Amino acid sequence: MSRVPALDLSPYIDLVERFPSYSAEGAVTQIIGITAECRGLSINLGELCAIESQSGSLIRAEAIGFREGTTVLMPLSDLRGVGPGTRVRALSRRLTAPAGEALLGRVLDGIGRVQDGGPPLLGCRRVPVHRAAPPPAERLPIQEVCETGIRAIDGLLTLGKGQRIGIFAGAGVGKSTLLGALASRSRAAITVIGLIGERGREVYDFVRDSLGEQGLRRSVVVAAPSDAPPLQRLKAPFVATAIAESFMEAGHDVLLVMDSLTRFGAAARQVGLALGEPPTAKGYPPSLFSELPRLVERPGNYRSGSITGIYTVLVEGDDLNDPVADSIRSLLDGHIVLSRSLAERGHFPSVDVLASVSRLMPSLIGESQRAAAEKFRRLLAVYRDHKDLIDVGAYKPGADPLVDESVQRIGGLDEYLRQDLLSPSPMPATLERLTAAVGGAA
Repeated sequence: MSRVPALDLSPYIDLVERFPSYSAEGAVTQIIGITAECRGLSINLGELCAIESQSGSLIRAEAIGFREGTTVLMPLSDLRGVGPGTRVRALSRRLTAPAGEALLGRVLDGIGRVQDGGPPLLGCRRVPVHRAAPPPAERLPIQEVCETGIRAIDGLLTLGKGQRIGIFAGAGVGKSTLLGALASRSRAAITVIGLIGERGREVYDFVRDSLGEQGLRRSVVVAAPSDAPPLQRLKAPFVATAIAESFMEAGHDVLLVMDSLTRFGAAARQVGLALGEPPTAKGYPPSLFSELPRLVERPGNYRSGSITGIYTVLVEGDDLNDPVADSIRSLLDGHIVLSRSLAERGHFPSVDVLASVSRLMPSLIGESQRAAAEKFRRLLAVYRDHKDLIDVGAYKPGADPLVDESVQRIGGLDEYLRQDLLSPSPMPATLERLTAAVGGAA
């Protein structure tokens, strides 16, 4: 008797799970700004519901609070076509993200829907967007170097697989270019990229120019551009993180790139103020400073795989003491600062190595690299301290041997830090040039 082959029902199971299942309903009473208030709907905080617009389309929204007997809803899309009395139905579930190999090469919106004009995602399982970070006991020590191909980082700010690092920069100093180089050259098996609050044009510029066709094949892009609803921009980093976790749990090393946490903070400010939270530091609500650690604590090195997190922070007016920037810097395992003065001189990548630090570098490198990196920093710092005197001829050679050496070697130090990002530097060549730039590590 011939054996009947098993049917793959996963695509149909996925469709059934996503079909609305209503358990309760209410009606919209008023719309204030970007929120809708609803009576008669009994749901819990964070649960989804469907608002039936005038055209008959369903607008998904999330319960973000409760006020005087009403449920406050924040839509995940436009509220046009909704008015008093509009029917609202509970979906009895929370926001989830798709997971699986079918995501590779795809561009999704901030809540995990296909955005690239390609076929729908079928056969993907769903994973919760919000979940607690794994307990510290489940984390493994970070002991393997994460090579980037960028000399300023690999030689002087060495990163580890599973580390979380921030790139702090003002507008127009090469942040996107550096981020694209890190994403496209990563040796991680899979790259998950979250583009939060970017201009719509920049999303596809990044996909086409920075990633390229080959890079996109092993990447997933989650994009919530600047015109996306605030709640979608707020959820997008958690969706990207959940997708990265699903690949990590499947045994992969994942690079998670997020651009930018500042615009995530701006979305949190919009949502918090709409809900009535008191504005605190620079108008940011208190909830933002509890959400940030919940987001950035999830990457790390685990038994099944790793997630290396690279987060950009857009600092207004190059102010590194902005409340969001200051909070993020305290949560991450290091920070890379991009300098406007370097960028204005055509010095790229504009990494200010003296203002940057990798907290894990000492445990990742050997003694010879440590000695060379320390001498490099020492020479560069001494030269910067005396640059004004040197430029006007007020410094007399021979007054300080270290200053004399810094003047002699500044050309080599500068040449080491400058790099065409289209030409990656392998780690052995990077270390060789680092030692040569300082004339030996002694």
